[in-house]
Order: sequence, then structure tokens, then C-alpha cells
Amino acid sequence: MILLRDLGFSRNGDPLVTGASLQLHPGWKVGLTGANGCGKSSFLALLRGELHADRGDLERPPGWVMAHVAQDTPALPDAALEFVLDGDVELRQIERDLAAAEDHHDDHHAGEQIGLLHSRLGEIDGYAAPARAAALMHGLGFSDLDFQRPVAEFSGGWRVRLNLARALMCRSDLLLLDEPTNHLDLDAILWLEDWLKSYQGTLILISHDRDFLDVVTTHILAIENGKLQLFTGNYSACERARAERLANDLALAAKQKREAAHLQSYIDRFRAKASKARQAQSRIKMLARMGEIQAAHVDTPFSFSFPEPSGFSDPLLLIDDARVGYGETGLCIPGTPLRGQVIFDKLRFTLRPDSRIGLLGRNGAGKSTLMKLLAGELQPLAGVREEGRNLKLGYFAQHQLEQLRPAESPLWHMIKLEPRTREQDLRNYLGGFDFRGDMAAAPCGRFSGGEKTRLALALMIRTAPNLLLLDEPTNHLDLEMREALTIALQETEAGMVLVSHDRHLLRATCDELWLVADGKVVPFDGDLDDYADWLAKARGVEKTVERDKAPPSKPAAAPGQKKATPATKKLKQESERMEQQIAGWQAELKLLETRLADPVLYAGTQATLLADLGQRQSLLTQNIDAAESRWLELHEQLEALEEE
Repeated sequence: MILLRDLGFSRNGDPLVTGASLQLHPGWKVGLTGANGCGKSSFLALLRGELHADRGDLERPPGWVMAHVAQDTPALPDAALEFVLDGDVELRQIERDLAAAEDHHDDHHAGEQIGLLHSRLGEIDGYAAPARAAALMHGLGFSDLDFQRPVAEFSGGWRVRLNLARALMCRSDLLLLDEPTNHLDLDAILWLEDWLKSYQGTLILISHDRDFLDVVTTHILAIENGKLQLFTGNYSACERARAERLANDLALAAKQKREAAHLQSYIDRFRAKASKARQAQSRIKMLARMGEIQAAHVDTPFSFSFPEPSGFSDPLLLIDDARVGYGETGLCIPGTPLRGQVIFDKLRFTLRPDSRIGLLGRNGAGKSTLMKLLAGELQPLAGVREEGRNLKLGYFAQHQLEQLRPAESPLWHMIKLEPRTREQDLRNYLGGFDFRGDMAAAPCGRFSGGEKTRLALALMIRTAPNLLLLDEPTNHLDLEMREALTIALQETEAGMVLVSHDRHLLRATCDELWLVADGKVVPFDGDLDDYADWLAKARGVEKTVERDKAPPSKPAAAPGQKKATPATKKLKQESERMEQQIAGWQAELKLLETRLADPVLYAGTQATLLADLGQRQSLLTQNIDAAESRWLELHEQLEALEEE
């Protein structure tokens, strides 16, 4: 077991946890929770031996094999499947020893060694290892065609998935996972839940996805006010335990009543409507749990709401007979011949002031493309996108974090937005997002991903939009901030379209679900449990199709194989140039981010340099995004030519 005795640890001289004494037993699945910056990742670093305790002891069995997800993945030439197989260190060592022994097969001792190695290979089920690795990759969203692609060809988010698959491939006794769902879509999250439930070792998991924690964990280890407290049961059980301690707080009744009223309103409106029946049932279940949930968040540091919109148009936004996609350069140019990829055709729907829509769909189905169309960042290649006269958009997407000025503070950003508002009023508003005191005036370049997300949301909310477009707004947010955002979204009168893999947020805020699939956007008849069933059926169909296909891996050039055409050569040459360019930009961006993290730059004497570095950072990010889009288009064109 893992044993803590009077453990205390800090990071950069700041105490995080003191006096922790507890035991974690083999086979437990432990969710590690707490506010951003409280010490969760530092605790995992302690377990990995990368951080040393200030006092006390942390003991774990010396023979345990430990696995964790690497933070970085170099641009390796290795095939993706081989990279994942490398996660089983013993398997790879046996393979190397076998190769060495077979080189000396005439030696009597070598023959004996070969027999022992094959015996051990059978004991660890090594002969089935490639099939296990392929199953892991399939579960995380990779196709058979991805297996032989070099690791260097994958984007950052997909390399994170490869790192996760590699960690799961390890036959570990202790598995450490830090926000494993951040780069996954709902399909992959549901698969990972099932995999972790069947994992035989001890799991310690950091996650801000409450549904994920509820399904996977058997215990919660909470870091709060510098103390570690162990709860038996999943996250909801932990909330109930905290609620008992906070039940006498006067603010509890108001918060609970507010959210309960919103849910009851939905139930009253849609209980008798057949198309909404399943979602109404989900809300009834949530209402029953309301007392258990809200009490646990009564002491949250976050308190904010959406300002009432100044007016509405009905409809807010009209999409009629729209063709949506990307031209040859990755840009939409209306009126020009279509040479690129069409994502949607004959798209037709209306967004009204009371629209509260959650978008469902697999990774790559086009949800983010649809959101860009709604936001006006992408114009239709054909058809109509018509805004209502009083439309005021509030659009949040991860790429908008790059628009924050790294050298400037949250207060500076607020003053730029509202130069005539009193500074104290702006400070009070920022305090609702936990930017208090010195933090309100600190350069945001040094903020964590969660802090930058909070600031971007604060700026967007302040504009009082009447149509909210939210593309994964909870990425990097901790559980308390997610709960505060959920309540704020329940109360706002603005229309809303939401893309999120946070099922609690979707259930609590969306009145209808739309499915994005096969180039169409259609109402989804069911709730999120039905969507999980839909995903399972879709995976089953894909497996059947793959079994019926010829072997997907492409062999090396063989005699009589069709030669590359001039068009294919040209595309490959451009693809290689694009890869080199992307690699160069990514290397420069990494150096730039390291430089921007240097506190010396923020001493106040290098404002011009900071502004230049921030502009260069933004330009590099835009160049990389555009180049990666072009690279994907090139490979789709190559695949189409090779299949002809």
C-alpha cells in the first residue's frame, strides 16, 4: 500500500500540504481533487520521485511498476503502434534479448535462453501485445491507418492521446493520470471509463470531470486548506460528506433554491412533450440530487452571473441552405470554385432567444467548424448566414486564450473593455472569478491554463451577449469553477449553443441536443445515456466495416506496384516542406514560451520587448494552425489519389 506519515511538501518555496497521514490500499481507484494550484500535480510528482517532501514520509511498495502519462512527445519517426508498444518495458526487453540470443542460436546456452524468453513472453501474454496496443489506440480514436504513421505526423492533441495509450499499455501496479480527459472527445472518455473500471492496479487520478470521477473512483483524496482528507466513495459521495459539514451555512438555501427552480421549470415545460421526455427524466433525477450537490459548493471562491442582455432579435441567427467547408488554402472564399473539403451541405436551422442547445458528435465530425460558422469566423461557401438585427454574440473557444496580452493583467484587460467604469467595480467583478488582490494586477502570461480560461470567460461574459457560443469552456477549469459556470448558465436569459465533453454541464444547462454526424446537424432524440448507446453502435459498425476491408497497413513498395504520379509527388513534396516548417515554428514557439515565463521580463522596464514577444507568439500560433490545416488537406488528397 501507499503510506503517508506526517507528510508535508511545497513547490517553489510555497507550502502546499502539511501533516498528511493516511493509507491508500492496493486496487483502490482514488480521485485527487482540489482547487487549481493546491498541490495535486505536485503530489503525483512526489509519487514519481520528481519532488521531495519537506517533512514526513511517503512510502510505496518498492516492487511496484508505475505508469504515468509523459508531458511531452518528441517528433519521433517511430510508427505510432510501435510507440505505444514501448509502454510495456519488459516486453521490449524480452524482444531485444530474443533478437540477441537468436543471433547466437548455435550456442547451447543461447538455445536455453531462447526457450526461457519465449516462456516468459507467454506468461506476460506478449504474443497478443500488438492486438492490445491496437485496441487501446482504437478506443482513443485512432484508425487502423494511423498505426504505421510516424509519431511526428500527429498534432499536439493526438500526441497526448498516444502518450496516454503508451501509459495504459504498461502492465502497471500504480497508474497516475493527470487530467486524462482534457484532449479526448466524449466517445474516447466513455471508452476510457470502461478501461479504468477494469484496471486491476491502484489508480490515482486528477480530473475536473465530475461524471468521470463518479464512474471510475472508489475513493476521493481532497486537498483543501493545505490538508489531505480521504473520503470513501466516488465524487458525489465526497460532496455529500462535505455538505453535511456545510449544511448550516446561510448561503446554502439560496443557491439550492435557485438551481432547483431552473430544473423544475424545465421539467414542467417538457414533462409531457414526447420528444423531450428522456431529457426531462434526466432533470428529475438531477433535481433529486440537488440538495446533495449544492451544499458542497457553498464555500466556492467563484460567484458571478451573466448580465441581462439589452435586447433580443427573433430569430437571433438564421442558417439557410448553407454549404460549409474549407477552400484550398484552408480559408473559405465565397464565390470561388470549391476545391477543398466540404463539411456540411444544405445546412438549415434557426437559433431563437430561448435556444439552449448542446452539440453532440464524434471527434472530427465538424462541431468546432459549425461553431466557427455561427460565430462568423467562417463564412458559408454557399447559402445564407443571416444575423438578427440585435444579435450580440459571446463566443468562447480555446484559441481565444491566445488573444490575451501576456504582459498585461486581468485588470488591464477589463479597463480596455470598459474604460469609463470605476476600477473598484472592475476589481469586484474580477473577484467573482477569483482574481483578487495582487492577482488582479499580475501579468496573465504567467497564468495557468485554468486561470487564462477564467479570464477569457470573464471578459466574454462582461459584454452581455444574447447568444452564447461555448466550445469546450470547461477545459482546464477546476470543479468549483465548473459548478459556478453551470449555475450562471442556468440563470442567463441568453440563447446558447454548447460543445462540451462535461456531461454534468450538458445535462444541467441544455434543453435540447443536436447530433453532428455524416455532414448533417439533426435533433437528437434522447439523452446522454442514449448518446452513449449511439456511440457504441457506431463503433460496432466501424469494426464490422474494417473486418470486411483489405488489410489497412500499406506495405513497402513491391515489384509491379503503381508508381507515384507527378501530382502525388508534388503533394508529397509540399507535405514534407509543411512538416519542416511546422517543426521549426513549434520549436521557436517553445523557446518563446520559455522566455515569456521568465519573471525578469515583467519587472516593468521591458514593455516594448514584452509586446513584441506576445505578438510573435500569436503570429506563430496562427501560422501553425493554418499549416496543420493545410497539411491535413494534403494528406486527404494523397489518400484519395492512392485509392484511385
